[in-house]
Amino acid sequence: MAETRKLAAILASDVVGYSRLAGADEDRILARLRALRSDLIDPTIAVHNGRVVKRTGDGSIVEFRSVVDAVRLAIEVQNAMVERNAGVPEDRRIVFRIGIHIGDVVEEGDGDLMGDGVNIAARLESVCEPGGLCLSEDAWRQVRDRVAVSFEDRGETALKNIARPVRAYGLSAAAIGAARSGASAPASAKKRYRALGWRFGVAAVLVASLAGAAIAWREGVAQRVLGVAVVDKLATAPKLSIVVLPFANLSDDPNQEYFADGLTDDLTTDLSHLDGSFVIARNTAFTYKGKPVDVKQIGRELGVRYALEGSVRRIGDNVTVNAQLISTETGAHVWADRFEGDRSRLGQLQVEFVSRLANSVGAELVKAEALRSLRERATNPDAADFELRGMAAYNAPPSDAAYKLAFEHFERALQLDPNLVQALAHQSLILSAKVMDFPSENLPADQARAESLSMRAINLQPHYGLGHLARAYSLFARIFVGKSEQWETAAAEAEAAIADDRNLADAYAQAGFIKLFLGRAAEGFSGLETALRLSPRDPARGNWEGSICHLHNHLAQWEQAIEWCRKSIVAQPADAIWAYLDIALAYAWAGRNAEAKQAVAEILKINPAYTVQTWEVLKFTANPTFNREYARLTEGLRKAGLPEGKERMD
Repeated sequence: MAETRKLAAILASDVVGYSRLAGADEDRILARLRALRSDLIDPTIAVHNGRVVKRTGDGSIVEFRSVVDAVRLAIEVQNAMVERNAGVPEDRRIVFRIGIHIGDVVEEGDGDLMGDGVNIAARLESVCEPGGLCLSEDAWRQVRDRVAVSFEDRGETALKNIARPVRAYGLSAAAIGAARSGASAPASAKKRYRALGWRFGVAAVLVASLAGAAIAWREGVAQRVLGVAVVDKLATAPKLSIVVLPFANLSDDPNQEYFADGLTDDLTTDLSHLDGSFVIARNTAFTYKGKPVDVKQIGRELGVRYALEGSVRRIGDNVTVNAQLISTETGAHVWADRFEGDRSRLGQLQVEFVSRLANSVGAELVKAEALRSLRERATNPDAADFELRGMAAYNAPPSDAAYKLAFEHFERALQLDPNLVQALAHQSLILSAKVMDFPSENLPADQARAESLSMRAINLQPHYGLGHLARAYSLFARIFVGKSEQWETAAAEAEAAIADDRNLADAYAQAGFIKLFLGRAAEGFSGLETALRLSPRDPARGNWEGSICHLHNHLAQWEQAIEWCRKSIVAQPADAIWAYLDIALAYAWAGRNAEAKQAVAEILKINPAYTVQTWEVLKFTANPTFNREYARLTEGLRKAGLPEGKERMD
């Protein structure tokens, strides 16, 4: 692997007391860290031309070309964290330590950095006080006359595993706060302010005039005051553009205030992961907190087509969350829903509610924008419009016609842009579904292409959850074309999909169901139950309920299987043969023979050629536990009265 030596400014950071915070409520602290990275840390790094080299759980290593940029970023982040932690109990605050050094580093071929330049920055961070930053002498020399703060000389400091002491310079949290409020400034800076005093006086008058103009603008008279046309950002708003307005706490319970803010933070982060989305950052959205809002005006000001607003209310021991997705063009409600849970589970509820909201809102945004593209550009859409149309068709209730239409839209999108990972992943999923449900005219070719498309998506975007899910499904489909099983790999791909997108309900379902083929059916329920919680109205709900039925059958839990199969049959199309197969054998083993025969009649109505042999010939896995259980299911179909088939030889 090629290595390159270079001089770089390195910033190292971590969270003070992370183990304690995670031990108290790991889900909540992880959600808050994700939100901070998405709408504060990563955008600020980008503004200051930094590059994230690696993340180490609660910490980061970031490379800069300039120490000045690194220090300015550190000060901005620490200032912002003071505001973020206002009103949060001290034992729940996220507080960073930051160390900065400039020195020689080795850059490896994959972009990772190594060497003393990195190690010294990390060790300086470890001796830094909470909320502050610590610089090496080499870094301090580069910024001492360029940053309007005064660093404290902390002398020669012995750092762990560093051969020689390093002279360190510190900036405390109090000093950062004082600099923010203007309480302290270097003498050189004060001289410049006095020398330019007359200019600041003129600027003050101008600022006051502009402030008055801003008020007039809001009152609809901006054109007369400023003599310019009002810029309506909504006219050029990106597709899938949205602001998550701060959720209102309608309870007297202050815990619900933190809960409401947490929902807003996490939703902002999660919706930003939706491909092609444009999500207004949290800091901007929170300027509307506690104020009456006009969503049409917000749309024009921020340049977004949709606003998500909601409320949190405690009613007895229940916490109720109401959410509404609103078009900023018309003010009309696009979607609304209500979620309820026990207030004793606030941390867990936040994760569940956010995931369900993100799933629902993402689907509704795609649907609304697909309809919009059809109205506005019916004859000449671009790649993004074709992709949206494909998504809308894919998210419709499953059918051969819907999948065919979706595939065609994705194909046209890829002709215009071959690197659309979302289109690649969805085409792979559609082909795998065709293979597994047998409408495919060429099973081996469709399975091979599904696998190839999923790998293209992953190669283009390694941390794309849907790409890994598509790969898991394509590996599942191998068994229908006589290829060797790869259940361990499929399970790993489903888990990778969850790691990359914690709201991907289908990935939880797939990860759970794959446990069956590894001989661990009892472990499969949690994944499927999570999927149903995350997306209770999902078009795939019937499939998930059928999978739970099948898991119960493998464990010989016949009555539970019957209950879930009934749910699956109600939720699925009339030709859902798998649910009838499962319920037929469960009825038979439960001794409910009349109902078993009725289920067999439904099977033969869907497919008159289906026999016990059709079921028995499928070789899913070599796992002995699975095959013992599967033989019992096969016998159940015989007991139910399913025809044997011509190929049985005994």
